[in-house]
Amino acid sequence: MNDTSSALLGPAEIRDLAGRLGVRPTKTLGQNFLHDGGTVRKIVRTAGLKPGERVVEVGPGLGSLTLGLVEAGASVVAIEIDPVLAGQIADTVRTRVPGADFEVVLSDALDVTELPGEPPTALVANLPYNVAVPVLLTMLERFDSLERVLVMVQAEVADRIAAVPGNKIYGIPSVKAAWYASARRAGTIGRNVFWPAPNVDSALVYLERREPPTTTASRRQVFAVVDAAFAQRRKTLRAALSGVFGSGAAAEAALRAAGVDPGARGETLVVEQFARIAEQLRDLSDPQVTPGTSVSDTDEQEGDE
Repeated sequence: MNDTSSALLGPAEIRDLAGRLGVRPTKTLGQNFLHDGGTVRKIVRTAGLKPGERVVEVGPGLGSLTLGLVEAGASVVAIEIDPVLAGQIADTVRTRVPGADFEVVLSDALDVTELPGEPPTALVANLPYNVAVPVLLTMLERFDSLERVLVMVQAEVADRIAAVPGNKIYGIPSVKAAWYASARRAGTIGRNVFWPAPNVDSALVYLERREPPTTTASRRQVFAVVDAAFAQRRKTLRAALSGVFGSGAAAEAALRAAGVDPGARGETLVVEQFARIAEQLRDLSDPQVTPGTSVSDTDEQEGDE
């Protein structure tokens, strides 16, 4: 890896570039621009990229992390929703890292179904806080070539993604991420490395692709059961899944057939157990489920039964 001191964007350069483009960071797009070279290098090192590896980045913004990735020798395709930023970033990369293998796709990441060039094997990104989980799960779903993921997200979201059964923050993001990959928290990022500084701390979460559970149920069916199990997380599974199976008695029969205690709660189950429950479905051939949830969506209403 070459010396990145002349390639990376510092705080003054970030503000100058944003000023020249007339860009004002917006909460709507979750824009907090990374400006610390040390943090960029930390992310690139943690990602463990191989020279020439095809990497997809979501939300490159002004290009701080992008420059670190191409300096490391990665072949980068970036997805950027902001047309002004998308129009600028190719020039930024070309100017600061001549000869870099880079291209940009102007799109909402949730709408992207294919990418130019070789299929990416890694996703490395500073994800906007407001859509981090849906974007992460959508990318894992649509691009099965992804072997590894390293994303910077709100610290609370990182904890939820990496949580294990029995943890009070274990929930929908934890289980759905586990369908695709093993996850672990890979570091904490302070607030002052961003402009503007967010009101929360950030963290890195590392995911390594693995095969989904062996099951006759579809992913949609499994995710529908997961959604229902955590809709009111303090309910027993018998009560929480009564709507999915038609009645409490039918839910209890399905749970027993799956080898799961009807009196248990969703927060105690691993993804394989949710898959076994979903195998008991008969009339839910194509449930409509969303790929992920936001932080607020996972603060489920409480209620016992």
